[in-house]
Amino acid sequence: MMNQPKDETVLERAIRFATTAHHGQKRKGHGTPYILHPLEVASIAATVTDDEEIMAAAVLHDVAEDTDFTLEDIRKNFGDRVAKLVSSDTEDKMKDIPPEDSWLARKTATIEYLKTASRDEKIIVLSDKLSNIRSCRREQLIIGDELWNRFHEKRKERHEWYYRGILDALSELRGEFAYEEYARLVNEVFA
Repeated sequence: MMNQPKDETVLERAIRFATTAHHGQKRKGHGTPYILHPLEVASIAATVTDDEEIMAAAVLHDVAEDTDFTLEDIRKNFGDRVAKLVSSDTEDKMKDIPPEDSWLARKTATIEYLKTASRDEKIIVLSDKLSNIRSCRREQLIIGDELWNRFHEKRKERHEWYYRGILDALSELRGEFAYEEYARLVNEVFA
């Protein structure tokens, strides 16, 4: 990794690492710098916990999935716990299968995994999915259900199944502001 100040926290190192890893990437649909999503995910996680390793994993959650860096790179730079937490929100892209054909299998695997995931892992997934549903809601208010055409899975009802499945799998976090916001937005998006 690049030179770093001696007193830099794990979260600060993770932000620098994620910024480098996602350099030049844009968010699907509206083209904002991709790094804004992982930063929002870490910010949401911070409303649920003050554990900096969880926040670091939150900001790194898409690095292994969407960049040339691997979980091993994360392990080397941030340790086993952060790598395991990142792994919990890293989807197997099933690269031998077209994304539109693997969507249901990938999303089913995520929901099944979450049923037995640790609370720390669930915090990261909740933070990620809340950021995503916020983005969907903003876009939906502008372009309506045309929003779903941006994804590999175009059917709104499939997305509803997935987002509600996540909500159910994360029910251990009920009462947390982030969980309640996620539930409200799922109901608004899929009303």
